[in-house]
Amino acid sequence: MKYWKKTLVEPTASLESAIAAMDNGGLRIALVVDEERCLLGTLTDGDVRRALLRHQPLDIPVSQVMCATPQVAQRDWSRERVLAVMESTQLLQLPVVNDDNQVVGLETLHGLLDKRLLSNPVFLMAGGFGTRLHPLTNDCPKPLLKVGDKPILELILESFIQAGFHRFFISTHYLPEMVRDYFGDGKRWGVSIHYTHEETPLGTGGALGLLPHDEINEPMLMMNGDLLTTLNYRDLLAFHDEHQGIATMCVREFEYQVPYGVIQSEGHLIRSMVEKPVYKFFVNAGVYVLSPELVKRVAPGTRVDMPTLLEQAIAEGRDVTMFPVHEYWLDIGRMEDFKRAQVEFGTFLK
Repeated sequence: MKYWKKTLVEPTASLESAIAAMDNGGLRIALVVDEERCLLGTLTDGDVRRALLRHQPLDIPVSQVMCATPQVAQRDWSRERVLAVMESTQLLQLPVVNDDNQVVGLETLHGLLDKRLLSNPVFLMAGGFGTRLHPLTNDCPKPLLKVGDKPILELILESFIQAGFHRFFISTHYLPEMVRDYFGDGKRWGVSIHYTHEETPLGTGGALGLLPHDEINEPMLMMNGDLLTTLNYRDLLAFHDEHQGIATMCVREFEYQVPYGVIQSEGHLIRSMVEKPVYKFFVNAGVYVLSPELVKRVAPGTRVDMPTLLEQAIAEGRDVTMFPVHEYWLDIGRMEDFKRAQVEFGTFLK
């Protein structure tokens, strides 16, 4: 594989640097090797997400997070044998080693098979006013603001197309004709695009009621139209399918440091003092996978926000799962975010 050497990391490397190697290599795996390039372990998206769910710090050595007994392929294996092992173990990548257990390559399922199209619908939310980006959005909807030489929404669309999706719905409200004129029916990208329009704002989940419900028969990906991310949508969809929840929400870890010493007391007695503690939380990342059942619950004209819709499902005892995002992610909500995107995002596409 052309870029597999970018995935190599030392066992003492931090989890953060191993994640960077995964992203830079674009192969969704890091290979942990010693000085002789002998394979010690592997780090995949699943390993990373389990570490994030345990709130393990990003400076932890990758050797404490990696899979220490990875499945491997030998360099003389045929394509058919590699595919058979991948199928039996449900793996997307196999490190290739020689007789001395030295890494000599990396096989991926994507590289061995032609990329298949996915029929799951994708719903992109492009109706916001973008008031915090005035004056840029005075006469331009925020999703059409350009990062580099392309609008934000086009970058999002192309990332889904690259992953194999071809059925798109776009929700509009503010300056809808500009969005429709730019994207049309999607033929320019070889996909189909249909539109829903909110005459009045219906909240972050209300637009689901405007979709043609009879056409939503598979899990649907839903994403805010002002996000830039290198999230692997196929992995997200596979995670949702595996856990069989009514919905999956992508989350980001957010850190907040209290700028003062925090006192814990019992009555008038101080029991402990912590200087400027750091608290970690998971926050909504604005990307979802929704079951057809949940989509069809929202009637036309209903005003509802996505958190409320998901909370209702949870209150009914339905499973709503979360998918931690460690890849590049940027919510372009403020002018400083927009300026940051101009500097950062191109480097993450290389």
